[in-house]
Amino acid sequence: MALVGLSCKLFINTGTYAVPVWTEVTIARDVAVNLEATEAEASSRASTWKEFLVALKDASVEFDILYEGADTNLVLIRDAFLNGTDIEILAFDGASATVGNQGLRATCKCFAFSRNEPMEEAVTNAVTMKPTPNSDAAPAWFTAV
Repeated sequence: MALVGLSCKLFINTGTYAVPVWTEVTIARDVAVNLEATEAEASSRASTWKEFLVALKDASVEFDILYEGADTNLVLIRDAFLNGTDIEILAFDGASATVGNQGLRATCKCFAFSRNEPMEEAVTNAVTMKPTPNSDAAPAWFTAV
């Protein structure tokens, strides 16, 4: 079944990793979950073809967030950028408590928080989040149970 982006959800964990409290970022728009892998060449004389292995996986979550200065999630993301602190995010294909819904769960740093001020549109911040080391768990594709 096809899914419309409007049905997807972006969450911030305001609890702990073990006992998450997922708070929806309702002012987010145009979320992109980017998943890629680097490659390591593994060619040998056994083949006349170049051969490759998957090396490191790479992820980022990029989105625009409406500039609503007092919004709790905007403040959390802004402060994470300014202070270099971690935020755990869940980029999900629906509600966080619906069994079977899935998406990327990762503890991230905020690497971009640029404000866009177009003449005839709402002011937004363009945000880029990327996984950061976390002793609780590596980034993972998470499915609600």
